[in-house]
Amino acid sequence: MRVLIIGGGGREHALAWRIGADPSEPDVLCAPGNAGISAVARLVSADPADPDALLALADREAIDLTVVGPELPLDRGVVDRFRGAGRRILGPPRAAAQLECSKAFAKGFMARHGVPTARYRVCDTAADARAVLGSGEFGFPVVLKADGLAAGKGVVVAADAAEADRAVRAAMDDRQFGDAGARLVIEECLVGPEVSFFALCDGMRAIPITSAQDHKRIFDEDKGPNTGGMGAFAPSPLLDAGLQAQVMRDIVEPVLRGMRAEGTEYRGFLYAGLMLTCTGPRVIEYNVRFGDPEAQVVLPLIGGEIVPLLAAAADGDLGSARITLRDRVSVGVVLAAAGYPGPVHSGATISGLERAAMLPDVTVFHAGTALRDGHVVTAGGRVLTVVATDRDYSSAIERVYDAASRIHFDGMQYRRDIGRKALVAP
Repeated sequence: MRVLIIGGGGREHALAWRIGADPSEPDVLCAPGNAGISAVARLVSADPADPDALLALADREAIDLTVVGPELPLDRGVVDRFRGAGRRILGPPRAAAQLECSKAFAKGFMARHGVPTARYRVCDTAADARAVLGSGEFGFPVVLKADGLAAGKGVVVAADAAEADRAVRAAMDDRQFGDAGARLVIEECLVGPEVSFFALCDGMRAIPITSAQDHKRIFDEDKGPNTGGMGAFAPSPLLDAGLQAQVMRDIVEPVLRGMRAEGTEYRGFLYAGLMLTCTGPRVIEYNVRFGDPEAQVVLPLIGGEIVPLLAAAADGDLGSARITLRDRVSVGVVLAAAGYPGPVHSGATISGLERAAMLPDVTVFHAGTALRDGHVVTAGGRVLTVVATDRDYSSAIERVYDAASRIHFDGMQYRRDIGRKALVAP
């Protein structure tokens, strides 16, 4: 089977690596890929934001299954374009992808279909946002979210009125996120630990994958600004079998029913970002694809063959399939460039990749990398995700930080506390 993966980040490297490890030895291509992905897949040139170019590529390469990595191609309608041409692709159509691509749509969808989430208001102007904040409806802290796609950086948890006003100004007056910040969703700040949950959906049925815990803030102890994710571990000790069943019933399955009721189908990976509050799990956000860096820690835990499952989900026919998980835990640490999550400089030479990968059960997934004069160099904010698997978290944490210490590039920064929450979880 020939599999095309759309995207070029750490998530796509993990997908290419795991798909390529199937016993059936599928032929894996990636568009556009990165320096690390080139070791496990053939890189092909195509713009992930251009559905027509991607379809032409799939036709030219006689692709049997296309797997969409990032959210932007989904928002551009790549699934609609492929299905219209009779090509198999895993991912939701554009109408369903608005579950992630528009925070206002997502909140309205959850309200219509009884999904537990935070109270909210949608604001179309800065004046509206300031009026809501000034009314005291939500108090402080309060959460402000840019409506559209903002690369994981459009969320501010404002501790007071001054910080909230700065967030409104940045998004709506200064247009820091472009059109994505033209509308704001303001919502109550939920309290509790955060957990990510993943399922694979075929439009009618969803099968659970597993859970993870992400670390969004740039510095240890969850301090500093939000990022796209500085590391993760899986599975989460907080989500036992009973709670997982509740999440499937109250949070995952309503998406499939609700989408069908609204005239579309949800096929593909579904990511539910949850807050485990004292009154039960509530949805912080949905993502319509695998998470990043969660994919890098979850995919190494999946046993058996994965390609038949992905193809069955794309075909709307998971039947009685289930996902088999290895008896392991996984910890991943993101190595980021200096200045991230703000502007960064690219082109720094990366050393130590081979030394890190020599450690048992360690994999280094590339995100923002490129090849220059035969050397791997930095080419983005989040550069690498170093992942270790083991039978327990203490061992996995020790190994992942041993591996990270062997890698170097100028300005490299990373958190030193990834996985610590797993050691203190009840």
